[in-house]
Amino acid sequence: MKINTFDLITKNGRPILEGTKAFTLMWIGQVISFIGSGLTSFALGVWVFQKTGEITQYALISMFFLLPGVLLGPLAGTLVDRWDRRKAILISDLGAGLSTLTIALVYRFGGLQVWYIYLAVFISGAFSSLRMPSIMAAMTQMIPNKNLGRTSGMMEIVQVGQFLIAPIIAGSLMESIGLAGVILIDFASFVIAISTLFFVHIPRVKSSTDGQAGRGSVVHEAVYGWKYIAVRPGLLSLMLLFAFSNFMTEMTVVLFTPLILSFATTTQLGLVMSLSSSGFLVGGLIISIWGGPKRRVKAVIIFMVLLGIFLSLIGLRPSIGLIITSSFLATLCVPIVSSSNQVIWQNKVAADVQGRVFAIRRMIVLVTPVLTYLVAGPLTDRVFEPLMAINGPLAGSLGQILGIGPGRGIGLLYVCMGLLLILVTMISCLSSHLRRVEDELPDAAIAQQSTADADQKPLILLPAAD
Repeated sequence: MKINTFDLITKNGRPILEGTKAFTLMWIGQVISFIGSGLTSFALGVWVFQKTGEITQYALISMFFLLPGVLLGPLAGTLVDRWDRRKAILISDLGAGLSTLTIALVYRFGGLQVWYIYLAVFISGAFSSLRMPSIMAAMTQMIPNKNLGRTSGMMEIVQVGQFLIAPIIAGSLMESIGLAGVILIDFASFVIAISTLFFVHIPRVKSSTDGQAGRGSVVHEAVYGWKYIAVRPGLLSLMLLFAFSNFMTEMTVVLFTPLILSFATTTQLGLVMSLSSSGFLVGGLIISIWGGPKRRVKAVIIFMVLLGIFLSLIGLRPSIGLIITSSFLATLCVPIVSSSNQVIWQNKVAADVQGRVFAIRRMIVLVTPVLTYLVAGPLTDRVFEPLMAINGPLAGSLGQILGIGPGRGIGLLYVCMGLLLILVTMISCLSSHLRRVEDELPDAAIAQQSTADADQKPLILLPAAD
């Protein structure tokens, strides 16, 4: 067996791990890496918000991290399809880890400014734009088609580390070892994730008719990802639904920290974020064991409506109990929606163009969150918070329901975003192409590794479906 790019740790000339075992090890490395990234994300957000007191500057951290995914998405997807996908994941983790490490170094020398954080997270985001298209495309090559639903559930559990484990740990670490110490832990997590890649093999994808049609210059291949989606109305409608829904959901995500800090402490914030995000774990476990329904598009629509309902409930009152309960139910819906959507794309898109197609999809879906981060701060500070202030224009009406004072404008914004998400989802159901996407498009021929391990065995760590 010829192994390209980086040398692997081998036994008798063969990679130590292949197929589902290899993917499971790589998955474990990514779980650890995402926990580290969650620590840094929490720490940087708190540091900037406490230093500036402005939601706008706090929100810009997320915007600068996602912006490279919009600007470089087509190029990243082309590189993923051209390169060995293990190489793409390794470069992504190494570049993101080093760029984050520079924040700790600058902080140690006492010169850290908010603008430098924006620069560093932008560079980290540029490298990270390779990560998810590479992992999702690699999953198609390493995992039998029948197990893609459960494996997508595993990938949703990756977020558990970032949103469930990291906040509660970071809240305490910020007080004991400070921002620099938290970032050093994050860098160590990147090193662990990179190390796992030397034990796994991701097979080269077989060429398909779609892949051959998309070959050419870098520009041609980058544009081909968009053309592939544009001529398939069902996939296009599904992508646009997620783009619009991301605007509403990311508005609530970026305002979650300011919402809690408007009436609670930093330590309570970490606890609330962890308990609220435990829904990711439950939802991920459900979809990993269940594998998802046969009609996945119906799951997307139903659970997206439920997500809108729970987001609205978060904003009703400044109550820790209500927020934890509603957030738990909201985050439980996310893995089911996301994994159902992901399997549709993996089944309908040819394996050797998935890097380009997934990167274009990611680029379009990220455009609206970038807009969210630009408007969230001004919209909150200048419109919604004044509306719900003591003696504000809505204090005597909606204020009687939602409450008045600091943070209640954010609560109103949560209610509005939840209701808007429900409306957008229901409107999208008018598209017959969206409703019938699983019937209109044939399943793509998926290139798989023909090893006994990757053939009939259920996924490691997960029970087999009944």
